[in-house]
Amino acid sequence: MQLLFRYAFLKQQDIPLALADWQYGLLVLSTVLLAAAGYVINNILDVATDRINKPNDVVIGKGISETRGYNIYIGLNITGVAIGCYLSNVIMRPTFAVIFILIASVLYFYSTSLKQIMVLGNFVVAAVLSFSVIIIGVFDLFPATNAENQAQMASMFSILIDYALFAFMINFIREIVKDIEDVNGDYNQGMNTLPIAIGNSRAAKIALGFAIIPFILCLLYINKYFLENNLYIVTLYAFAFVLAPLLYFIVKTFGAKSQKEFHHLSNVLKLILLFGILSILVITLNIKYNA
Repeated sequence: MQLLFRYAFLKQQDIPLALADWQYGLLVLSTVLLAAAGYVINNILDVATDRINKPNDVVIGKGISETRGYNIYIGLNITGVAIGCYLSNVIMRPTFAVIFILIASVLYFYSTSLKQIMVLGNFVVAAVLSFSVIIIGVFDLFPATNAENQAQMASMFSILIDYALFAFMINFIREIVKDIEDVNGDYNQGMNTLPIAIGNSRAAKIALGFAIIPFILCLLYINKYFLENNLYIVTLYAFAFVLAPLLYFIVKTFGAKSQKEFHHLSNVLKLILLFGILSILVITLNIKYNA
């Protein structure tokens, strides 16, 4: 996603960027390392739950010992934060290193406590994912902004924020769906997720209600930014690969009951997120084609 935004979108605009290609590669690497660390600590602390929900996917205690898992977790975090500190100095904003420390801390507290708090855990995961879009602007656009290009840079940043909001909404819905899918294991571990608190049926209705919001917002966005600018290729793409799957999700959620059905709906949301991010490439190509 980060590579796509840089090379399929930002590099195609007539704007300066703060990071060299290899430095941007380090930003991507740092993001991946911190995300991987988050997965590792989550797997370590979720062994008991995963033995019920996903017995075939349990790694800690089978292929990797818990001690080795913690060592991997610490190594990934130290490397990710160290790269972040280096990049913060490259752009002459050393205080920005705090961002990477905060991300590592939030992912740790999510796994240890926040995920057990109804809705808050879902919100945190979705927010961290969306920030992986915003961080592109923080490190590549903001340091290269000056009085002459401020308006253009603000426009680029606003597009990143639009995509970050889209990623947040879709992933927030997916986190609720995953909680419904994993309700049995979570209940046995004494967690207080939304489906445990109000039941699977009501939680599914809330997920459905939230799904209507990005559906309507995408329709408005398409009308305002794509149709008014005669970007018909990306309009067709958005209808076929974002809105149609989102409508499918909304319809299927009405009748979903089993763990298998909610697992399928979770995968549908993954695809919607993927196709939504890929639309930035289609937008760039459509603008070039029109020109």
